[in-house]
Amino acid sequence: MQTADGRRQTAGTRQQTEDGSRQEAKNGSKELGPSAFCRLPSAVCLLLLCCILPSSAHAQEVVDRMVATVNAGVRTDLVTYSDLLWQLALQPNTSLANPSSEDLNRALRLVIDQRLILQEAVKLPTISPTADEIRNARDQLVKAFPSAAEFRQRLLRVGLTSEKLDEILETSEKLDEILGQRVRIEKYLDFRFRNFVLISQKEIADYYQDVYVPRLRTRSPGQIIPTLEEVRSEIERTLTEAKIESDTDAFLDSARERAEIVMLNPV
Repeated sequence: MQTADGRRQTAGTRQQTEDGSRQEAKNGSKELGPSAFCRLPSAVCLLLLCCILPSSAHAQEVVDRMVATVNAGVRTDLVTYSDLLWQLALQPNTSLANPSSEDLNRALRLVIDQRLILQEAVKLPTISPTADEIRNARDQLVKAFPSAAEFRQRLLRVGLTSEKLDEILETSEKLDEILGQRVRIEKYLDFRFRNFVLISQKEIADYYQDVYVPRLRTRSPGQIIPTLEEVRSEIERTLTEAKIESDTDAFLDSARERAEIVMLNPV
């Protein structure tokens, strides 16, 4: 990664974290499995702006800033500090009060990975999200939090300041944009990877014998072991998701090497 002093990395240079570790940047992609897409943020290009993040005591003004740019050969996407806050806000059990550099950099890695996938996904207009898909994604997202009230409060902290919070949840363009991108990414990964995953009967049987049964005996001694036929579908789903995650990681590794990722400000 380079700073904003004018030096730009060439396409093919990997993203690095603040301590210069290439491996940590690679490990960031692990958080982006298909099941993780209840955590995806927006891919909007913004100029410098200001946003208000209310706290329990008083509203605190936070000046937004540009953090990075991502170009995978389709366009240049700008990542801002507010994008990172939205990423954190939509992750349950993640603190929004004075987020740490570690949390912000983890969010940054996720946002960059998401932008890389989105730039590929726009090449497939047939996977554009529908209004019903976005609505369903919103409903599922709210369920990931302890309560709807907590979810609404987190939205307040990243800039939704209307008192009509129920109405905001239904009409927020920003939230719908984020959810639409999540749906698009998931549909792209399904199209690119899930449709081509084949799990053999031997793989299922091997997993049952080598992993499933020993794990169950360790976790629940004395429990009756289900037969292979009883858990065949469950094991097949597990192996399918693992394969998709592995393929996604490989895709992101390749995408980072081809992309131009420029750090503008540290977080």
